[in-house]
Amino acid sequence: MVKLSVVEIEKTFGAINAVDKVSFELERREFLSLLGPSGCGKTTILRLIAGFERPDAGQILLDGRKLLPVPPEKRQIGFVFQNYALFPHMTVARNIAYGVRFDRRIDTKRRVEELLDLVDLRGFERRRPAELSSGQSQRVALARALAPKPAILLLDEPLSALDAKLRESLRSEIRRIQQEIRLSAIYVTHDQEEALALSDRIGVINEGRIEQIGTPKAIYRHPETTFVASFIGHTNRLKGVVIGYIDECMQVKVGEVVVVAVASDAALGTRVTLFIKEEDLHIDGSGEKTLIARVKRIEYRGDATVIALASPLGPLRARIAGTKEDLPEIGGRVTVGFEEKDVILIADS
Repeated sequence: MVKLSVVEIEKTFGAINAVDKVSFELERREFLSLLGPSGCGKTTILRLIAGFERPDAGQILLDGRKLLPVPPEKRQIGFVFQNYALFPHMTVARNIAYGVRFDRRIDTKRRVEELLDLVDLRGFERRRPAELSSGQSQRVALARALAPKPAILLLDEPLSALDAKLRESLRSEIRRIQQEIRLSAIYVTHDQEEALALSDRIGVINEGRIEQIGTPKAIYRHPETTFVASFIGHTNRLKGVVIGYIDECMQVKVGEVVVVAVASDAALGTRVTLFIKEEDLHIDGSGEKTLIARVKRIEYRGDATVIALASPLGPLRARIAGTKEDLPEIGGRVTVGFEEKDVILIADS
């Protein structure tokens, strides 16, 4: 298996700096997600790797071999497009076979049969795209990208057009297939739940730059920038100022409350931003830090209940798993608690 290296690539479109000095490595057999909002440059990065666009600067290497002079069809890279891009006049079998039609090293008929089994579409060989569901079309697009036996698979938001339950099912299938054939893959998405569920590592993209790259747990629990802390998870964002240190911990005044957080190199008087995940707030008063808050609103989300609060820290939102019956009344007062170790603190730039 091969290793991909992306080194300081840049790409502009007129006045828009779409990709700004992006560097990362894709390890062998790794599933890496590029996660970010629409327009942040993540699809452009994929297109640069695939050869559909050429970078203005930087280098892309596959096992040390420079890819920029190599045309897209010879890069050993498979690409699954967001809109699937299936040929409407071709059957499922012919769509899958299209990528290997000129490769005499591959037995096309056998390869198509292997991939039909892999993506669970045996019996659909003679159907055309118009006769398929969205989920089946996605599987055909995946099989077609895998047909030439690529070294790396690139997937550009392949599940974005599907409903929530089908997305959840097919993302598990994509991960299963990637692990079964032991393939390196880069997956572009704006859906953080997808990225967290699928990935070995996640690169969070913002305005053409990688803000942070790491394991899902590291990205979720230890964000390094205010953008990552705000973008990942359901988070309360609070403003504070450093007022002192105790036992190598930082004292931060937030509204009317002093919060103790893990120490950093921020000087006294430094303005900081604190983040507390909604699920880390407990309305039963458990936790080393507690305060009285008033219930402003209750939102039922099916798998969770979100309670909006007015507190001495400022507006807060607490997320409770499930739909409990013993919830406080709107306008009532509750004791909110949290562990100060769960507070994420980032100095303002």
